[in-house]
Amino acid sequence: MPPLSILSSPTPSAASRLSDGSRHSDTSSFSRNRSIPDFEIERPLKSANGGSKRPAMRRLQSDYSAENALRTSVSRMIAAKARSFTASGHIPLDPSALVLFFRSKSGITHSLDFPIDVDYDTPPALDVLIAACRPHSTAGINVYPDRDSLFYPPNLPLTATLEIANHPILEAVRNALFPNLPTGHYLVAVRDRLEIVVSGCRMTPQPRTLRNDGRVATVCVTLPVHYRGGALVIRDVDGIEEKFFGVGGKPEVVEWTAYLAECEYELETVTQGCRMSISFAVHLKTYGPSVDPLITPSERFLDLLSPVLSLSRGRKVAFYLTQDYNVNPAEALAESLVPHLKGSDSLLYHALKVYKLVPELHWAAGGYIWPIDRTVECGNETNDSPTSAVASMMAGFSTSALSYSSPSRRTVPMRPMSYYGDPEEDEAEILRAQSDIIRTRVEESGAVPLSEAEIFILSDWAPGPISKEKVYFTSNGELEKLIVNVLLVTYVP
Repeated sequence: MPPLSILSSPTPSAASRLSDGSRHSDTSSFSRNRSIPDFEIERPLKSANGGSKRPAMRRLQSDYSAENALRTSVSRMIAAKARSFTASGHIPLDPSALVLFFRSKSGITHSLDFPIDVDYDTPPALDVLIAACRPHSTAGINVYPDRDSLFYPPNLPLTATLEIANHPILEAVRNALFPNLPTGHYLVAVRDRLEIVVSGCRMTPQPRTLRNDGRVATVCVTLPVHYRGGALVIRDVDGIEEKFFGVGGKPEVVEWTAYLAECEYELETVTQGCRMSISFAVHLKTYGPSVDPLITPSERFLDLLSPVLSLSRGRKVAFYLTQDYNVNPAEALAESLVPHLKGSDSLLYHALKVYKLVPELHWAAGGYIWPIDRTVECGNETNDSPTSAVASMMAGFSTSALSYSSPSRRTVPMRPMSYYGDPEEDEAEILRAQSDIIRTRVEESGAVPLSEAEIFILSDWAPGPISKEKVYFTSNGELEKLIVNVLLVTYVP
């Protein structure tokens, strides 16, 4: 059995108080510096007869009340916008192309064409469909059983030419109700049930406990059947209510409404005609280490991968990723790239999943590899850079000036440099000291050498392109970048 993880984690200003200090027009009283521009202030004209200011106070109070009402309305609007739990729209569909196929209890298949106006002509297939339906389950005592809404039994076949997957409805639902859904997560719709509410009937509140299939939302599509009344009422967990009156089943409009899974809904009484709708359960799917692969590699690629895995039994092997993903390894885990894998990286990842292996993504640099739950942390450098160390040595300081500010950091030794030394040797010494400092920082951030992790990297004879991400850090007051690669590691049992 492969291990659960390949690696484990080791007072106001004077200018604001300026005043002319006088109420007279004598220019000698103005002692301010005229080179400083004055503020342009518009003041209301004073009343010549010294009348009462009470009417102006009433006006100001009225303005305050209006502004307070405006701010209250804006606050309510913003709160509703931030807590959106419904979405609605129209489907660009010709209703004459919509056909519903169903099978009655006797085993006979029927078809129902749209649009329908039951006040003008009721198709016989509609009567058969209504006769095959069952009433909704309601809470409490049902006083009027003949006024219940109906739904088509799930055990009887039902097919419609309407498929919301052929329309951008799920994309609209994602943008409206799930705006922060990360890449690699997608929505799928599964037809739930057909619901019918005839004239004089209504649907009692349907609690969310009746829908325990793991859905995240529901999409209700109203079919083009003429009706009046029957407004759709949706309430969220806090009791906030949204009401959709609809267009009454106009033949040229097919409308849809979506709401979150934690909401309950009901239909008000239909006063005329017949209201028909098909609901779809929206589920959230993803791919990654804990689910099945989304794609299946070709048989040829699997045949080429098979001998590689056979010859690597009992070892931890790794492949370099080849694509660039423009992420900061200091802020994100390498495993977070799984939903974003593309091209050859995605192909290899899913091929390993086909062989029931557990691939993991790790950051790697300079022969070191970070645990799966660690980011790349190089820290900031002050007086411990090689260049500052050289300056200290030239000034006659001891190697203790090279120590890190942190107690956990160790001193990086350097040989004494002479003023008349070889510039090339001095440059090499600076590069070596810089490499030692970076290595110390890398080790302190949790990285371990590949040899200690017992990971064998599989690569081609000729080095090819590999992914290169950058971690920024400061060295001697300059911004530098550490190149970090991504390793796809797995254990082959």
